[in-house]
Amino acid sequence: MTSPTIFTATPTAFHPDGSLDLEGSRAILEHISRSGNEGAFVLGTTGEFAALTVAERGQVVEAAMNILGHHMRVVVHVGAASVYEVLQLVEQARAAGAREIALITPYYLPATDAAMLDFFTTADAACDGLDLFVYAYARRTGNSVSTELMARLAELPHVVGAKVSEEPLEQLQAYRSVVPDGFQLYTGADRDILAVGAVGAQGVVSGVSSVLPRPFRTAAAAADQDDDARAAAQADVDEACDVIAGDIARMKRHTGCSGSPHTTRMAIEAPDAATRQLIVDTVRRLS
Repeated sequence: MTSPTIFTATPTAFHPDGSLDLEGSRAILEHISRSGNEGAFVLGTTGEFAALTVAERGQVVEAAMNILGHHMRVVVHVGAASVYEVLQLVEQARAAGAREIALITPYYLPATDAAMLDFFTTADAACDGLDLFVYAYARRTGNSVSTELMARLAELPHVVGAKVSEEPLEQLQAYRSVVPDGFQLYTGADRDILAVGAVGAQGVVSGVSSVLPRPFRTAAAAADQDDDARAAAQADVDEACDVIAGDIARMKRHTGCSGSPHTTRMAIEAPDAATRQLIVDTVRRLS
């Protein structure tokens, strides 16, 4: 079995008053640079992209490219509710040196397959020199990427893959059946790292690995090992996922990740004292 590729979904740091903490964000990126993971997914859901201004997103992208761009893949998410804003973000990412970008489906208002195809077609036309990933996250956007739509999107000149969040592995397998062989598929389900290969996906985009990269690196290495090694690696990944729970506030409590317990800008409940201690204990054990 081929070792899965791991992209770290990068959190964004904020000061207690909610303003962007660029130095804290740089500390997170520096931490991720030492993870051993193959790439970073910047300004996705974990990065609270929807709560940042265009200018703030530009600052974070520049920091990510400066810190990470010389030694790992960096996929910059340029999603927004309107294609008008997406086009600004595409140019911003290009100017910062990005070569791989991702675009979530339109959100808030329902969109038909025809409207979403038009949305991505317009964005794709602005992507000369860039590789574009479709970001499918129906539970957050309200708009699903059907298998038929994914097949159409895969025909666009710059679309090279997709990141698929909170969908069963069977949906990735369905996508794989209609896209070209070289099309890259990544799941946003951290704990599925050892299962993605069986459905034709290349790896995971993992927010939990921003805190605890080691279990994921061990799992990637165990992909072609025996069942006992795979089971042991999966158990550690499961523990990390159970404790961090894909929760952005929990991710940013780990001092090795952010330098201090930065707040979130979005309405996310802070972990209580018992959970904070559990995170500390788990980080000590699994780091």
